Amino acid sequence: MKFWKYQGIGNDFIVLDGSKGGLAIDEEWCKCACDRHFGIGADGVLYIMPGENTDITMRVINADGSEAEMCGNGIRCVAVHAYNSGIVKKKEMTIHTLAGDLKATVTLDGDKAVAATINMGAPILDGRSIPIDWDGQYVDEPFTFLRYYFKATAVSMGNPHFVTFQEMDDATIDQLGPLLECHRLFPRRTNVEFCKLIDGKIYIRVFERGAAWTLACGTGACASTVAAAITGRVPFDTPIDVHLPGGWLKVTVDKDLKYVMMEGPADLVFEGNLPDEYSE
Repeated sequence: MKFWKYQGIGNDFIVLDGSKGGLAIDEEWCKCACDRHFGIGADGVLYIMPGENTDITMRVINADGSEAEMCGNGIRCVAVHAYNSGIVKKKEMTIHTLAGDLKATVTLDGDKAVAATINMGAPILDGRSIPIDWDGQYVDEPFTFLRYYFKATAVSMGNPHFVTFQEMDDATIDQLGPLLECHRLFPRRTNVEFCKLIDGKIYIRVFERGAAWTLACGTGACASTVAAAITGRVPFDTPIDVHLPGGWLKVTVDKDLKYVMMEGPADLVFEGNLPDEYSE
C-alpha cells in the first residue's frame, strides 16, 4: 500500500489516496500504522476519498482509532497533497468533511504547493451543538474541577474545543489536559486548549481528543482565536499570529462570526510502500 507522510507545524499524518474509490477505512489498521514504535508513526490517518459534490472528501482517523469530524492541520496537508499529486488540478478546491464542505486555496512556490489557506466555516457557540452539556453559550464561564477554578469558553470548529486563558503552571496543565478531555460536560469528549496572550499573539498547548498532547492543532488554533475575539482579547477581522509547539499559524475571525480563515504550511516528510502483510 502506497502512503505519504505529511506534517503541518508538527502535527503529523499518514495520507492515503482513495480518491478514485475502492479504499475502505480501517480503524484498527490506522491504530497500528500510527504507532510510533511498530508502525509508521503519526497523530492520525488522512483518507482522501471521492468528492461528494466537491473536489475530494477528507476523512480523519485519530491515532486511537476514533474518527474526528475535522482536522485543521490535516486539511492543509490534504489540499497540498491533492494539488501536488494531480488529484485536483487547480489552486482552489472544495473538500467535503464530516464538519461540512470547506474551501481550500493552496500557496505555490514555483509549481509546488507548500501551504494552504482554509475557510474553516462558522464557529459554533451553542452549547448543545458543540456539544457540551450546557444550554446556550459557554463563554468565559467559571469552571471548577478538583481543586482548580478557572474560566473557559466552549467552541466548535466542526469538532469540540474547551479554551482557557487562565494562567497555569506546566504541571497543572499536564494534569488537567487528559482529565478535561473526558469530563462529563463533554458527551463526545473535547479538545482542550491552554492559552496565553502575549503582545497580541496567542500561545497554545493542546491536549487533542484522540491523540493526546500534540505539537499543533489547527482547529484548536481557530477555536482559541474565536474565544479570544469574542471575549475582547484580540480584534476581529485581523490576522492573529497563533503559536503552537510545532510552529505558527495565522487565524482571522470574521466580526459577524460567519467564517474563520486559517493559513499555514504543510510539508511532505517522506513516502513509501507498506508490505502486504502489514495491510492484513
